[in-house]
Amino acid sequence: MSGEKRRENLLKILQASGEPVSGTKLAEKFQVSRQVVVQDIALLRAANHDIVSTHKGYVLQDKKYISRVFKVKHSVEKMLEELNLIVDCGGKVEDVFVYHKLYNVVRVPMNIRSRMDAKKYVDSIQGGVSVPLEQITSEYHYHTITADSEETLDIIQQELQEKGYLAALRDYEPVDFWGDETD
Repeated sequence: MSGEKRRENLLKILQASGEPVSGTKLAEKFQVSRQVVVQDIALLRAANHDIVSTHKGYVLQDKKYISRVFKVKHSVEKMLEELNLIVDCGGKVEDVFVYHKLYNVVRVPMNIRSRMDAKKYVDSIQGGVSVPLEQITSEYHYHTITADSEETLDIIQQELQEKGYLAALRDYEPVDFWGDETD
């Protein structure tokens, strides 16, 4: 096996693993010395793969995330429940945006990954400094949600639907808000 093919396979092993993979285990798998694995890891890092060395082995940090836009509607009182639902299912709330007939898309980054992030956001809104963006569109708004898989996004969509948060698109709303920007 060529070095390039070995590094490709090594990367696949790290991507598929949910835990650190030892250099010894990788060396045995590819029937090479531990030093060759160390060199392969160095070359993969040089190719911009975020591989971290731990006392238990190597971990790949650059997991790929996918995104989906959800149109939702709820009162301000339900904001924390909606955000918690999303993060509890494994999603990250990247942003909130509205589609306004006059102003077009008005977007604000959120970066909510946990219940703590959600609580901080809701507390800042309830502090009276500003009103939620969705108040200019009768509580209709959108979130770009990222997750590690389509299955996770499907679970989030199902949970949002069951709680009555999902809303249908209207004729004047574009379906693809970001075009190729999110690819």
